[in-house]
Amino acid sequence: MLFHLLDHYFEGANYFYQNPLFRAIIAILVAFLVVWMLGPRFIRALMHKKMGDIPDFDHKALNELTAHKANVPTGGGMLMMFAIFVSVLLLANLKVYYIHLAFFTMLWLCILGYIDDRVKLRDKAKSGSRDGLKFYQKLLFQIGLGVVLGIFIYWRGEATFLPAGDVEREHFRILTIPFFKGDYFFGILLPPWAFYAITVIVVSGTSNAVNLTDGMDGLASGCVALCCFVFMLLAWVAGDERVAEYMLYPHIPQAGELAVLCGAMMGSCLGFLWYNCHPAQVFMGDTGSLPLGGLIGLVAIIIRQELMLLIVGGIFVIEACSVMMQVGYFKMTGGKRIFRVAPIHHHFHLGGWTETQVVTRFWLMAILFAAVALATTKLR
Repeated sequence: MLFHLLDHYFEGANYFYQNPLFRAIIAILVAFLVVWMLGPRFIRALMHKKMGDIPDFDHKALNELTAHKANVPTGGGMLMMFAIFVSVLLLANLKVYYIHLAFFTMLWLCILGYIDDRVKLRDKAKSGSRDGLKFYQKLLFQIGLGVVLGIFIYWRGEATFLPAGDVEREHFRILTIPFFKGDYFFGILLPPWAFYAITVIVVSGTSNAVNLTDGMDGLASGCVALCCFVFMLLAWVAGDERVAEYMLYPHIPQAGELAVLCGAMMGSCLGFLWYNCHPAQVFMGDTGSLPLGGLIGLVAIIIRQELMLLIVGGIFVIEACSVMMQVGYFKMTGGKRIFRVAPIHHHFHLGGWTETQVVTRFWLMAILFAAVALATTKLR
């Protein structure tokens, strides 16, 4: 909105507001302030609505360790999504196709997460169970979203690149490989079916991975903020043809506006961390973790950095893999476990680390993953 007003009155002469990286930095501040200022009132509203969460794990010792978190309100992700929406609405170029896809993704997963949070609270009040939606139910909607996004992103890429007849610049379907230079300097060209499959895997996988990471005060919000910072820079690189060519990355026209989205996500996470740090006053719930993960996956797909996401989001990968390993080993061995409990952050908590130690050390690992990811841009 502000972008279009300034563009109208200054007629495109102002470099600062035309630069998406500058607006992304402003979006960090705006989103932070929205969450920070509205946080206390929003938390009171959640408490009034009796949105208090009750920790419930299949491990007695872990339930005892987290007993103090009973009745802490959940659903703070709604405030985070509001802050992201307001920041992007004010600072992004709303004519850009990818911003529309981001709003669609955020709405889809926010509704899914809200339903899951409400079902958990309802079931806990009625039967004592806190399972929420079944995993296959959530996965079905995530896969559906991935298919829709894959089709529309691919169609947009064809409309942008192919009419020019420059086949060697089909950047929209290149799988970028970190550390290496492949065909057309970037990676390998994906056929449509592979592009759709990767989109589904990335969107659903990242959404669920962030959701699994959201199990300790400040853990998910801090890691997501670091991940968004890296993708803010990568989105800016992908959107600037000269910088992308110099860094040997695919140039995706208008993808620079996604830097504003990443900045807004980072700012909302930092603002939420103000109230979510130990001891937490509010949890984001699935209403926040599912759309945050989905949006990160969306950005990675559009700017062709799906494999880079494995490095930047190393913590999310570790958390998701720990759950898959635990479940698989449990079924194969008839009840044996690799970890004390999964996701793996609870394993360390039960092993004697305090919650603050677990979160801080995971943050440090996330910083190292982010540093390695940024280093790969030069190694190419």
